[in-house]
Amino acid sequence: MTKQNIGIVYGGKSAEHSVSLLTAKSIINAIDKEKYNVFPIFISLEGNWARGEKITSEITDQHDLVFSNFDNDISGLLFEDGRKFDIVFPVLHGPNGEDGTIQGLLEIMDIAYVGNNVLSSAAGMDKVVMKQLFAAYDLPQLPYVHFIEYTWKNKKEALIAEINENLKYPLFVKPANLGSSVGISRCNDEAELVKGIEEALKFDKKIVVEQGAVGAKEIEVAVLGYNEVKTTDPGEIVNISSTEFYDYETKYTDGQSRMDIPAPIDTTLYPKFREMAATAFRAISGSGLVRADFFYTKEGEIFINEVNTMPGFTPFSMFPSLWANMNVSYSEIIEELFALAVERYEDRKNLLTEE
Repeated sequence: MTKQNIGIVYGGKSAEHSVSLLTAKSIINAIDKEKYNVFPIFISLEGNWARGEKITSEITDQHDLVFSNFDNDISGLLFEDGRKFDIVFPVLHGPNGEDGTIQGLLEIMDIAYVGNNVLSSAAGMDKVVMKQLFAAYDLPQLPYVHFIEYTWKNKKEALIAEINENLKYPLFVKPANLGSSVGISRCNDEAELVKGIEEALKFDKKIVVEQGAVGAKEIEVAVLGYNEVKTTDPGEIVNISSTEFYDYETKYTDGQSRMDIPAPIDTTLYPKFREMAATAFRAISGSGLVRADFFYTKEGEIFINEVNTMPGFTPFSMFPSLWANMNVSYSEIIEELFALAVERYEDRKNLLTEE
């Protein structure tokens, strides 16, 4: 039986570049080398692409996956012996990786790939579009206001008045198209609001201001699927740092957060969280995987916060840990993702392009 050629694309122009390297190492080590030929494809912080040799042994240091033999022929990196890769697994976070751009490249090249497609990736990256899709599916959300930089510059006072009238402090100001809590500020009054908006505008031209859920638990559910959707029991991410919210430093500093799996909440609520996670997945036309994040308030209300279309994926990240709690191993998740990638690719190939 001929082995399938698998490309793992990682790194990228992102605040999560180093996290992507760790994830790539974990995935590469978990893939069955008797079944697949595995090729690493590195993207530098400057956006340059380079491919390493086929990997046949365990990677012990993620820095061994950093290459400098950059090649301007990006499409050529996705071929081996004149044949396109069978599957590509983009292990990229944030803009230029999780936003539909690399997915578009792979669609044009007619290569099966793991994870969400162009539409669902773009929708999952843009918090405003995501929220509008959630609303269309009647998923409860915290109140929010959104606007673009032009409006802020030309109608600042009116915007501030709108925010103060419709939202209650504390507020969270977010760039619409970034992840990892980059550029996010918690604002307790109008002065902090203005400062937070100015900070967020350094990262994006579109801004979301959300009402905070003070004291709420942060609950997460993992989703796998395409035509059929599977979910996990929920887990809770607990901020045990001194920060007021789960910011970038808290996320990526050891000992600053804790995962409680399964979530220590009333288990009769588990089906509700799972149902809402599946609905959120369908709302963005998801395929492959997402992690759905919720707020569970002291009053017992559940609000969808967001979906992450390429969640953290080291063996110790929340997404694989949630599946481990369902007796699905890390290697089994990867095999499932490969199968889902092929299923979607075959569906697309069977569509007519003309009458």
